[in-house]
Amino acid sequence: MNFLAHQFLSGNNDDLKIGNFIADSVKGTPPASLGQGVIKGITLHRRIDSYTDSHPIVLKSIKRLRDRHGKFAGVVVDICYDHFLAKNWKQYSDDELWEYVNSCYALMLKHKDELPERIQQMLPYMVKGNWLYNYRTLDGIDRVFKGMARRTQFDSNMSSAMKDLWMDYQEYEAEFNEFFPEIRAYVQSLLDNPNFSLTK
Repeated sequence: MNFLAHQFLSGNNDDLKIGNFIADSVKGTPPASLGQGVIKGITLHRRIDSYTDSHPIVLKSIKRLRDRHGKFAGVVVDICYDHFLAKNWKQYSDDELWEYVNSCYALMLKHKDELPERIQQMLPYMVKGNWLYNYRTLDGIDRVFKGMARRTQFDSNMSSAMKDLWMDYQEYEAEFNEFFPEIRAYVQSLLDNPNFSLTK
């Protein structure tokens, strides 16, 4: 799951969205200064990642890319799955995709000064390039892959990820369609649980 899916799985709760958005830039125990709602969003992000990374359907997608992309295979699948969410957005939301992503950008920009420095630096590029909306097209995720290849110090083969994805495109889409209802149900079970931990 990448940025779009994490935002979607946060529902309509702004604190959860912010926490989910910044989670990869917060290491260890989140500082109490972030507030309980944002910390819960960080925790939710980590639980989503843990569930996703160990799920047999996702592992099947990753295995197909392992030879070409090594440890980056999971990153390719995360972006690939965001593509299928954006492409099939109307199956999951009554909101228009462009309206939804603009509301996400607006929320993060409103709280920009409270975000980790790494996220503050990235956010203008995300908004300018309209990353979340452009996930819906193959050209859009190809640009994401090539941008990541430029920023990665190691040989990730990310620049050719679109070609590798296209070779088994229908299989990846079928795997996403099978997996996504399960991750949605898992997240809902967490949020419905009054004992859902804010820190684990």
